[in-house]
Amino acid sequence: MTTRLHPRWIPGTALRAAIDPRRWLVETTRRSRALTVFGLLMWAAMLPALMVWGIDERELRGVSVWAKPLKFMASIGLFALSTAWFIGLLPETRRHSGAILAVVWTVIVAGGFEIVYITLMAALGQASHFNFSSPLHIAMYSLMGAGAMAMTATQPLLALQIVRHARPGLAPAWRDGVVMGLVMTFVLGSGAGGVLSAMQPPAGSGLPSVDWHSSADLRPAHFLGLHAQHFFPLVGALMALHMPRTGRHALALFVVIYVALWVWAMLRGLDGAVLTIPYRPVT
Repeated sequence: MTTRLHPRWIPGTALRAAIDPRRWLVETTRRSRALTVFGLLMWAAMLPALMVWGIDERELRGVSVWAKPLKFMASIGLFALSTAWFIGLLPETRRHSGAILAVVWTVIVAGGFEIVYITLMAALGQASHFNFSSPLHIAMYSLMGAGAMAMTATQPLLALQIVRHARPGLAPAWRDGVVMGLVMTFVLGSGAGGVLSAMQPPAGSGLPSVDWHSSADLRPAHFLGLHAQHFFPLVGALMALHMPRTGRHALALFVVIYVALWVWAMLRGLDGAVLTIPYRPVT
Protein backbone atom coordinates (compact mmCIF):
# COMPACT_ATOMS: atom_id res chain seq x y z
CA MET A 1 0.00 0.00 0.00
CA THR A 2 1.41 3.38 -0.97
CA THR A 3 0.97 6.56 1.00
CA ARG A 4 0.02 9.68 -0.90
CA LEU A 5 1.10 12.99 0.55
CA HIS A 6 -1.51 15.68 0.78
CA PRO A 7 -0.81 18.30 -1.95
CA ARG A 8 -0.52 21.13 0.55
CA TRP A 9 2.64 19.57 2.00
CA ILE A 10 4.40 19.61 -1.38
CA PRO A 11 6.32 22.87 -1.91
CA GLY A 12 4.81 23.89 -5.24
CA THR A 13 6.34 22.12 -8.23
CA ALA A 14 9.87 22.45 -6.85
CA LEU A 15 10.80 18.77 -6.74
CA ARG A 16 9.15 17.81 -10.01
CA ALA A 17 10.67 20.78 -11.80
CA ALA A 18 14.11 20.03 -10.38
CA ILE A 19 14.03 16.60 -12.02
CA ASP A 20 13.11 17.92 -15.48
CA PRO A 21 15.28 20.90 -16.56
CA ARG A 22 12.75 21.94 -19.20
CA ARG A 23 9.94 22.21 -16.67
CA TRP A 24 12.29 23.98 -14.29
CA LEU A 25 13.19 26.53 -16.94
CA VAL A 26 9.58 27.13 -17.96
CA GLU A 27 8.45 27.51 -14.35
CA THR A 28 11.32 29.79 -13.36
CA THR A 29 10.72 31.98 -16.40
CA ARG A 30 7.05 32.24 -15.48
CA ARG A 31 7.98 33.40 -12.00
CA SER A 32 10.44 36.08 -13.14
CA ARG A 33 11.44 36.28 -16.79
CA ALA A 34 13.99 39.07 -16.26
CA LEU A 35 15.88 37.27 -13.48
CA THR A 36 15.79 33.97 -15.34
CA VAL A 37 17.25 35.47 -18.52
CA PHE A 38 19.90 37.31 -16.48
CA GLY A 39 20.88 34.19 -14.53
CA LEU A 40 21.16 32.07 -17.67
CA LEU A 41 23.26 34.76 -19.34
CA MET A 42 25.64 34.63 -16.38
CA TRP A 43 26.03 30.90 -16.80
CA ALA A 44 26.37 31.17 -20.57
CA ALA A 45 29.17 33.70 -20.11
CA MET A 46 31.15 31.03 -18.26
CA LEU A 47 31.80 29.14 -21.52
CA PRO A 48 33.90 31.84 -23.26
CA ALA A 49 35.58 32.60 -19.91
CA LEU A 50 36.59 28.93 -19.62
CA MET A 51 37.90 28.96 -23.19
CA VAL A 52 40.03 32.02 -22.49
CA TRP A 53 41.28 30.43 -19.26
CA GLY A 54 42.58 27.53 -21.34
CA ILE A 55 44.83 29.78 -23.43
CA ASP A 56 45.64 32.61 -21.01
CA GLU A 57 48.43 31.63 -18.61
CA ARG A 58 48.46 34.83 -16.59
CA GLU A 59 48.02 34.56 -12.83
CA LEU A 60 47.22 36.87 -9.92
CA ARG A 61 48.40 35.85 -6.47
CA GLY A 62 49.00 32.27 -7.58
CA VAL A 63 45.72 31.58 -9.42
CA SER A 64 44.46 32.22 -12.96
CA VAL A 65 43.19 35.72 -13.67
CA TRP A 66 39.98 34.07 -14.94
CA ALA A 67 39.22 32.15 -11.75
CA LYS A 68 37.42 35.06 -10.11
CA PRO A 69 35.16 35.96 -13.07
CA LEU A 70 34.12 32.32 -13.38
CA LYS A 71 33.28 32.03 -9.68
CA PHE A 72 31.25 35.23 -9.73
CA MET A 73 29.40 34.29 -12.92
CA ALA A 74 28.40 30.96 -11.37
CA SER A 75 27.44 32.51 -8.03
CA ILE A 76 25.49 35.51 -9.34
CA GLY A 77 23.70 33.33 -11.90
CA LEU A 78 22.59 30.95 -9.17
CA PHE A 79 21.59 33.87 -6.92
CA ALA A 80 19.40 35.35 -9.68
CA LEU A 81 17.72 32.06 -10.59
CA SER A 82 17.07 31.20 -6.94
CA THR A 83 15.55 34.62 -6.32
CA ALA A 84 13.31 34.12 -9.37
CA TRP A 85 12.14 30.78 -7.97
CA PHE A 86 11.29 32.22 -4.57
CA ILE A 87 9.32 35.05 -6.16
CA GLY A 88 7.01 32.25 -7.25
CA LEU A 89 5.85 31.83 -3.64
CA LEU A 90 3.89 35.02 -4.17
CA PRO A 91 0.58 35.23 -6.05
CA GLU A 92 0.99 36.32 -9.66
CA THR A 93 -0.65 39.65 -8.85
CA ARG A 94 2.18 40.45 -6.41
CA ARG A 95 5.07 39.45 -8.69
CA HIS A 96 5.04 42.80 -10.48
CA SER A 97 4.62 45.02 -7.44
CA GLY A 98 7.04 47.85 -6.77
CA ALA A 99 8.86 45.91 -4.05
CA ILE A 100 9.44 42.89 -6.28
CA LEU A 101 10.53 45.03 -9.23
CA ALA A 102 13.05 46.65 -6.88
CA VAL A 103 14.35 43.19 -5.94
CA VAL A 104 14.61 42.07 -9.56
CA TRP A 105 16.36 45.12 -10.96
CA THR A 106 18.70 45.56 -8.00
CA VAL A 107 19.99 42.02 -8.55
CA ILE A 108 20.35 42.59 -12.31
CA VAL A 109 22.03 46.00 -12.13
CA ALA A 110 24.33 45.27 -9.17
CA GLY A 111 25.18 41.77 -10.35
CA GLY A 112 25.75 42.89 -13.91
CA PHE A 113 28.05 45.71 -12.77
CA GLU A 114 30.15 43.32 -10.70
CA ILE A 115 30.57 40.83 -13.53
CA VAL A 116 31.47 43.48 -16.12
CA TYR A 117 34.11 45.08 -13.87
CA ILE A 118 35.60 41.81 -12.62
CA THR A 119 35.83 40.45 -16.17
CA LEU A 120 37.36 43.69 -17.49
CA MET A 121 40.02 43.65 -14.79
CA ALA A 122 40.78 40.00 -15.49
CA ALA A 123 41.24 40.80 -19.18
CA LEU A 124 43.67 43.57 -18.16
CA GLY A 125 45.50 41.18 -15.86
CA GLN A 126 44.69 43.28 -12.80
CA ALA A 127 42.93 42.60 -9.52
CA SER A 128 39.35 43.76 -9.12
CA HIS A 129 39.31 43.14 -5.35
CA PHE A 130 41.76 44.68 -2.90
CA ASN A 131 43.18 46.83 -5.68
CA PHE A 132 44.22 50.07 -3.99
CA SER A 133 46.67 51.18 -6.68
CA SER A 134 44.73 54.36 -7.53
CA PRO A 135 41.72 56.39 -6.38
CA LEU A 136 39.74 55.00 -9.34
CA HIS A 137 40.38 51.40 -8.34
CA ILE A 138 39.48 52.18 -4.73
CA ALA A 139 36.23 53.80 -5.86
CA MET A 140 35.33 50.85 -8.08
CA TYR A 141 36.08 48.39 -5.26
CA SER A 142 33.81 50.42 -2.97
CA LEU A 143 31.06 50.40 -5.61
CA MET A 144 31.33 46.62 -5.90
CA GLY A 145 30.97 46.34 -2.15
CA ALA A 146 27.90 48.57 -2.19
CA GLY A 147 26.45 46.51 -5.04
CA ALA A 148 27.01 43.26 -3.19
CA MET A 149 25.36 44.71 -0.09
CA ALA A 150 22.40 45.86 -2.18
CA MET A 151 22.01 42.41 -3.74
CA THR A 152 21.89 40.64 -0.38
CA ALA A 153 19.54 43.34 0.98
CA THR A 154 16.97 42.30 -1.63
CA GLN A 155 16.56 38.98 0.14
CA PRO A 156 14.94 40.16 3.41
CA LEU A 157 12.75 42.47 1.31
CA LEU A 158 11.54 39.43 -0.63
CA ALA A 159 11.14 37.51 2.65
CA LEU A 160 8.90 40.27 3.98
CA GLN A 161 6.74 40.07 0.89
CA ILE A 162 6.42 36.30 1.32
CA VAL A 163 5.46 36.68 4.98
CA ARG A 164 2.75 39.19 4.07
CA HIS A 165 1.48 37.84 0.76
CA ALA A 166 2.52 34.18 0.33
CA ARG A 167 0.30 31.98 -1.82
CA PRO A 168 -2.18 29.96 0.27
CA GLY A 169 -1.50 26.29 0.86
CA LEU A 170 2.28 26.46 1.25
CA ALA A 171 3.72 23.93 3.67
CA PRO A 172 4.76 25.81 6.84
CA ALA A 173 8.26 24.28 6.99
CA TRP A 174 8.88 25.09 3.32
CA ARG A 175 7.69 28.68 3.70
CA ASP A 176 9.72 29.15 6.89
CA GLY A 177 12.81 27.66 5.26
CA VAL A 178 12.60 30.14 2.41
CA VAL A 179 11.93 33.12 4.67
CA MET A 180 14.72 32.29 7.13
CA GLY A 181 17.10 31.49 4.28
CA LEU A 182 16.49 34.85 2.64
CA VAL A 183 16.92 36.75 5.89
CA MET A 184 20.07 34.86 6.88
CA THR A 185 21.55 35.38 3.42
CA PHE A 186 21.62 39.07 4.25
CA VAL A 187 22.59 38.77 7.93
CA LEU A 188 25.32 36.15 7.55
CA GLY A 189 26.34 36.85 3.96
CA SER A 190 26.74 40.59 4.26
CA GLY A 191 28.16 40.20 7.77
CA ALA A 192 30.99 37.98 6.55
CA GLY A 193 31.34 39.93 3.31
CA GLY A 194 31.75 43.24 5.09
CA VAL A 195 34.62 41.92 7.19
CA LEU A 196 36.12 40.04 4.24
CA SER A 197 36.26 43.24 2.20
CA ALA A 198 38.89 44.59 4.61
CA MET A 199 40.89 41.38 5.11
CA GLN A 200 42.44 39.89 1.99
CA PRO A 201 42.68 36.07 2.01
CA PRO A 202 46.09 34.39 1.73
CA ALA A 203 47.65 34.11 -1.73
CA GLY A 204 48.12 30.87 -3.64
CA SER A 205 46.04 27.78 -4.15
CA GLY A 206 44.13 26.27 -1.27
CA LEU A 207 41.18 23.90 -1.35
CA PRO A 208 40.71 22.64 -4.94
CA SER A 209 38.31 24.66 -7.14
CA VAL A 210 37.64 27.32 -4.48
CA ASP A 211 41.18 28.03 -3.20
CA TRP A 212 40.04 28.45 0.39
CA HIS A 213 42.58 28.23 3.21
CA SER A 214 42.11 26.69 6.64
CA SER A 215 42.75 29.95 8.50
CA ALA A 216 43.00 33.69 7.87
CA ASP A 217 40.41 33.22 5.14
CA LEU A 218 36.84 34.49 5.56
CA ARG A 219 35.60 33.11 2.24
CA PRO A 220 34.20 29.89 3.78
CA ALA A 221 32.07 31.94 6.20
CA HIS A 222 31.00 34.20 3.34
CA PHE A 223 30.01 31.12 1.32
CA LEU A 224 27.91 29.76 4.20
CA GLY A 225 26.22 33.13 4.60
CA LEU A 226 25.31 33.58 0.94
CA HIS A 227 24.12 30.01 0.49
CA ALA A 228 21.71 30.13 3.39
CA GLN A 229 19.49 31.12 0.44
CA HIS A 230 19.72 27.49 -0.71
CA PHE A 231 20.39 25.32 2.33
CA PHE A 232 17.51 26.59 4.47
CA PRO A 233 14.80 26.20 1.79
CA LEU A 234 16.17 22.77 0.86
CA VAL A 235 15.93 21.56 4.44
CA GLY A 236 12.51 23.21 4.78
CA ALA A 237 11.28 21.35 1.67
CA LEU A 238 12.57 18.02 3.00
CA MET A 239 10.94 18.64 6.36
CA ALA A 240 7.66 19.52 4.67
CA LEU A 241 7.72 16.25 2.73
CA HIS A 242 8.91 13.86 5.41
CA MET A 243 8.09 15.52 8.74
CA PRO A 244 4.93 17.57 8.12
CA ARG A 245 3.99 17.79 11.81
CA THR A 246 7.37 18.47 13.40
CA GLY A 247 9.23 19.89 10.42
CA ARG A 248 9.28 23.45 11.69
CA HIS A 249 10.99 22.39 14.92
CA ALA A 250 13.57 20.36 13.00
CA LEU A 251 14.16 23.33 10.71
CA ALA A 252 14.73 25.61 13.71
CA LEU A 253 17.34 23.16 15.05
CA PHE A 254 19.07 23.14 11.66
CA VAL A 255 19.18 26.94 11.67
CA VAL A 256 20.87 26.96 15.09
CA ILE A 257 23.47 24.42 13.95
CA TYR A 258 24.07 26.31 10.71
CA VAL A 259 24.60 29.64 12.45
CA ALA A 260 27.00 27.95 14.89
CA LEU A 261 28.95 26.57 11.92
CA TRP A 262 29.07 30.06 10.42
CA VAL A 263 30.39 31.50 13.70
CA TRP A 264 33.09 28.81 13.77
CA ALA A 265 34.05 29.61 10.17
CA MET A 266 34.24 33.30 11.04
CA LEU A 267 36.53 32.62 13.98
CA ARG A 268 38.77 30.43 11.81
CA GLY A 269 38.83 33.12 9.16
CA LEU A 270 39.77 35.84 11.61
CA ASP A 271 42.59 33.74 13.05
CA GLY A 272 45.71 35.25 11.53
CA ALA A 273 43.83 37.57 9.17
CA VAL A 274 45.52 40.87 8.35
CA LEU A 275 43.71 44.16 7.84
CA THR A 276 44.27 45.35 4.26
CA ILE A 277 44.67 49.12 4.06
CA PRO A 278 44.41 51.26 0.86
CA TYR A 279 47.72 52.21 -0.73
CA ARG A 280 49.51 49.67 1.37
CA PRO A 281 51.50 47.32 -0.91
CA VAL A 282 50.01 43.84 -0.97
CA THR A 283 52.45 40.97 -1.51
